[in-house]
Amino acid sequence: MNWNNYIEDYTNFLKLERGLSENSILAYQRDVLKLLNYLKHHEINISPLTVEKETIQGFIYEVSKVVEARTQARIISGLKSFFDFLIFEKYRKENPLELIESPKTGRKLPDTLSTEEIDELIGLIDFSKAEAYRNHAILETLYSCGLRVSELITLKLSDLFFNEGFIRVIGKGNKQRLIPIADYTQTLISSYIKEHRSLLNIKQEFTDTVFLNRRGRGLTRVMIFTIIKQLCELSSIRKNVSPHTFRHSFATHLLENGADLRAIQQMLGHESITTTEIYLHLDNSHLRDTIEKFHPRNF
Repeated sequence: MNWNNYIEDYTNFLKLERGLSENSILAYQRDVLKLLNYLKHHEINISPLTVEKETIQGFIYEVSKVVEARTQARIISGLKSFFDFLIFEKYRKENPLELIESPKTGRKLPDTLSTEEIDELIGLIDFSKAEAYRNHAILETLYSCGLRVSELITLKLSDLFFNEGFIRVIGKGNKQRLIPIADYTQTLISSYIKEHRSLLNIKQEFTDTVFLNRRGRGLTRVMIFTIIKQLCELSSIRKNVSPHTFRHSFATHLLENGADLRAIQQMLGHESITTTEIYLHLDNSHLRDTIEKFHPRNF
């Protein structure tokens, strides 16, 4: 088999065995294809079963010239996963990246929006346009439920359990979780569905999808980014704002107001509490307030 055959087998493994999303699978594929393109460019004719550490090191050295440490670390992680798969399938015995260390990236904390900034963005929505009520519901859902953008665009009508006060979300690895949803956000979504979505000529395959474009089809990730970017350009906010910023703000505001970290972990859909801790950050003043309020020696 050639590289493409092994990559195809690896792709099927990621999809069927690990249950990864399409976006995650594409990211893993890109990492392996970068290595393959490097080998072709340098006319190195070698199989994935026999490629050695020295060749991989040459590739990583070249990559390090053009990408930041965080991207370099992700590529190394992706390649380790690919060669681990080859070992799992007994195609080879050792991982050539076993002794290759990832660069130290440190903790990159995403920007967080304050409640005033979120209100500012929502206040800039032009409600003379047909899509305004949909966009309002989208921003409130991102912030109120802490959804990933992929979870938002795949949210189904059949996932809305408003009588019970929850929505069902299909997250990474096709895992389901229930997230509480505020009455206010429920009202916005219900109003959008009844008064605006119902007017669309909805395509058959999207009849159960909550948020739709004007042609009755599902929204893309890019469209959600664009909605937020356009509002930010009109605002006084000078931060790097994306759909994930709303998710990070959701978690940070909950923690700052006393929510339990484990509960936040469940709502975000993180397998490890360590991941949740990386997402959340508190300034020193809040930590000081916490000590003064709760520690028995502060009296």
